Amino acid sequence: MSEPQSPTPGSLVSHEEFDQIFEAVKNWGRWGPDDQLGTLNYITPERISTAAGLVKSGRRVSMALPVNKVAGPDNPNPAVHFVSQGHDVDIKSGGVRFGMDYLGMACHGDSHTHVDALCHISYRGLVYNGQPAGAVLTSQGATSLDVAAYCRGVVGRGVLLDVPRHRGVKWLEPGEAVTRGELEEIEQAEGVRLGEGDILVFRTGHNRRRLELGPWSNDAPPRGEGKAGLHVNTIPWMHERRIAAFLPDGDGEAIPSSVEGIVYPIHPLQIVAMGMLASDSLDLEEVAAACAEEGRFEFMVVGLPLRLGGGTGSPWNPIALF
Repeated sequence: MSEPQSPTPGSLVSHEEFDQIFEAVKNWGRWGPDDQLGTLNYITPERISTAAGLVKSGRRVSMALPVNKVAGPDNPNPAVHFVSQGHDVDIKSGGVRFGMDYLGMACHGDSHTHVDALCHISYRGLVYNGQPAGAVLTSQGATSLDVAAYCRGVVGRGVLLDVPRHRGVKWLEPGEAVTRGELEEIEQAEGVRLGEGDILVFRTGHNRRRLELGPWSNDAPPRGEGKAGLHVNTIPWMHERRIAAFLPDGDGEAIPSSVEGIVYPIHPLQIVAMGMLASDSLDLEEVAAACAEEGRFEFMVVGLPLRLGGGTGSPWNPIALF
């Protein structure tokens, strides 16, 4: 069992080193100048067929948080939901009545399970594949790389790397960063190996901490407590392994950051440089329990983003199938 690996002043990465990592992991042009899918190109029909073979017991587990309608320090934009018509309204249809409601919610944030589109983040004025950010995303919506590109779903082999289980703790504390070396240790301990076209499901215990201790601001101290996530040295590892998608229970970012001058370094490396499908704010408590009970840490993932043309992201409900 490994010891917790938190960032220290000596492990901080400079902005120059960040740029070197960015250049090293770029997938720009790999799948052509007009590519809309990025690393989802690694998930071939053959890989989906193989992933379907992981379904043995038929157990299904949602990896989505309940839609959060309560404002809090990590949820400044709660979902708005109200019933617009109940069964107390007689529509004069021979006893047939309808209930209807309205839902409005942000497509991003620390309390909504969602997928980021490739137009969501830019770095130095460019988005994935080197396209100008201002031309790709305007105030009228995205002209390219929108979340509708994922309308055929995110389907493939999911592998859970459960960091708290490996460390023997309930959750990682805010600010703790998980390194490449620890991810490889967890693979060995769980008897799995992530490879081309796989979906990395990454647990820090974020939601369990929230449920037991209450919500907190994920901003860096002193404004907030921060959050647990990845050290940037994990990004070259993801690139080498050709991982197709990243599904964390926080957003994958260790706050305070492990990069000088960049608060959120993981997202631009994944989304802008690699073109990786990244999701945020999953609930991985039930799937972690299911993995322990099923005796395996691999399963089929089926996730369906909304077909929202021009959208920078989408709420979704990814399912783990055992």
